[in-house]
Amino acid sequence: MLRLNRLTDYAIVVLGALACRRGDVMPTAQLATLTGLNQPTVAKVAKLLQAEGLLETRRGASGGYRLLAAPQDISLVDIVEAVEGPIAVNGCVDGAQDPCAVINRCFMSNHWNKVNGAVRSALEDVSLADLVDPAALFTPRGHATTSSSSTDHRIGN
Repeated sequence: MLRLNRLTDYAIVVLGALACRRGDVMPTAQLATLTGLNQPTVAKVAKLLQAEGLLETRRGASGGYRLLAAPQDISLVDIVEAVEGPIAVNGCVDGAQDPCAVINRCFMSNHWNKVNGAVRSALEDVSLADLVDPAALFTPRGHATTSSSSTDHRIGN
């Protein structure tokens, strides 16, 4: 099963909270309260995202984190790779950290690059803005939203 780790989910939630605040600087305590994550987790995620150039930090009494780019300019590839490293569906793709031992005799090695490219392309086509529905995001459970869809659009569910 191809599966992203939980820290990637949390990164999307934190980025979503910042995206809804349109450039505001938010401390980790406020992000933790808003997202329902604990503060050490928010701090860990924020440091990863900052190291990859998705967030900037400001120090001081009014310090915290803010997005460096507009939500529409941050793709899922950016987020996934910031947390998990390069996307590789298996060890046979170009750029994999631990290349396959039978790559020279495997008929699939060239095909896995196509699959990896397709996964990467699909993730590039989805932006943070596509994931954030301000009307439903961080709305307390049980409260109705103005959305006409019955689908739950909140991040992290």
